Amino acid sequence: MNLTAKVALVTGGSRGIGKAVAVRLAAEGAYTFVNYGRNAEAAEETLELIRGKGGSAELLPFDVADFALVQRVVARIVEQKGRLDILVNNAGISIDGLLVRMKEEDWDRVIAVNLKGVFNCCRAAARPMMRQRWGRIVNISSIVAKSGNAGQVNYCASKAGVEGLTRSLARELGARNVCINAVAPGFIETDMTAFVPEKKREALMRQIPLARLGAPEDVAAVVRFLVSEEAGYVTGQVVHVNGGFYM
Repeated sequence: MNLTAKVALVTGGSRGIGKAVAVRLAAEGAYTFVNYGRNAEAAEETLELIRGKGGSAELLPFDVADFALVQRVVARIVEQKGRLDILVNNAGISIDGLLVRMKEEDWDRVIAVNLKGVFNCCRAAARPMMRQRWGRIVNISSIVAKSGNAGQVNYCASKAGVEGLTRSLARELGARNVCINAVAPGFIETDMTAFVPEKKREALMRQIPLARLGAPEDVAAVVRFLVSEEAGYVTGQVVHVNGGFYM
């Protein structure tokens, strides 16, 4: 399952799940482009960690919601490296609030980053992957795409959309040996779950058969398989990584 000679792009790669994925892919041989939005310090830490493990990577700051910019960035990657083999769409934000209080701009921004951003990156990566007749795209969804969650209508809708996009694109690109899958994490120890009160955290763990919250590395391990040669007959799937919380 060595990734030597593969070229990867991981969006939202400076923290949490994206960071774990970028480090895992780079450590196993893929030249990894690590996208981030604003947190340059965290991105530099990711880059240092990758290099410390003997991997090769570089940072790419850009907004995945900007269609034209994403097309230019991916075109530069292909021009520079001659190919793009792996795309992991992890960039995402949450701006929570009950529907009756949600501002239009909060809906629009979450959809723009979490759903349109996936479209933008897939759109840019599809053509070079089709030309080389090999590609792996993994879109990071969420458990709430299936379960829903009060106060997150924008986030849940965006992730449900990502899963629909994944299945449709898998049908479009399968004949060119491009596999597209999604990974739906449950409650993972990241910045996005750090605000959960301790009592609620304990209540959640009582509902998880494995009796713990997940680690970003748990998700990265599944992504690692899905981008490998061994996953060449897996496409259009949503893999849940949630410790059994949702079955």
